[in-house]
Amino acid sequence: MHAMQYEITLPADYDMGVIRHRVASKGHLLDAFAGLGFKAYLMRERGRDGSPVNQYAPFYLWNTAAGMNSFLWGPGFQGLSDDFGRPVVQHWPVLAYEDQAAPGITARAAVRRRQSIPEAARLPQLADELAEAARQLTGTKGALSALTAVDPRTWEAVHFSLWEHDAPDGLGDVFQVLHLSTPEREKLRDGRQW
Repeated sequence: MHAMQYEITLPADYDMGVIRHRVASKGHLLDAFAGLGFKAYLMRERGRDGSPVNQYAPFYLWNTAAGMNSFLWGPGFQGLSDDFGRPVVQHWPVLAYEDQAAPGITARAAVRRRQSIPEAARLPQLADELAEAARQLTGTKGALSALTAVDPRTWEAVHFSLWEHDAPDGLGDVFQVLHLSTPEREKLRDGRQW
């Protein structure tokens, strides 16, 4: 599995209704996209949930690299690039994924937290700890799913979780979920990914 996110930071006075309208009119286009576990259409508004910025920042969990490549080199991403400029796309191999969502329940909030991995960290032990953290987080009331992914180029872990309602304070950057496309969510494999 591959996690992926890009962030489009917008001016402080930007009408975020434009982003809401964009997602409302185009979000369904990935509801059947091959290779996509889920896409969370995420937005942050300056001054809400501690956000210092207005931002559109979709987060993807891909079942296949082919699906991810098909999206990046296809008309959907080109359309986004035409409208906002081509963003830097961050992507990470997934270390662990847990999903506790019951059918019919949708996410309203998401949290992303970045964690630097120290040079002295023992990687096998740390991998177990990071996988366990994702598992434990899904035991928290309101948590629907959680994953941990790692960028081995920068040795940074990314923790991402979806929440039925508001996320607890202090977990990381909080996003509103405007839409959730889940064409292959049932194919995502729970647990450690090694």
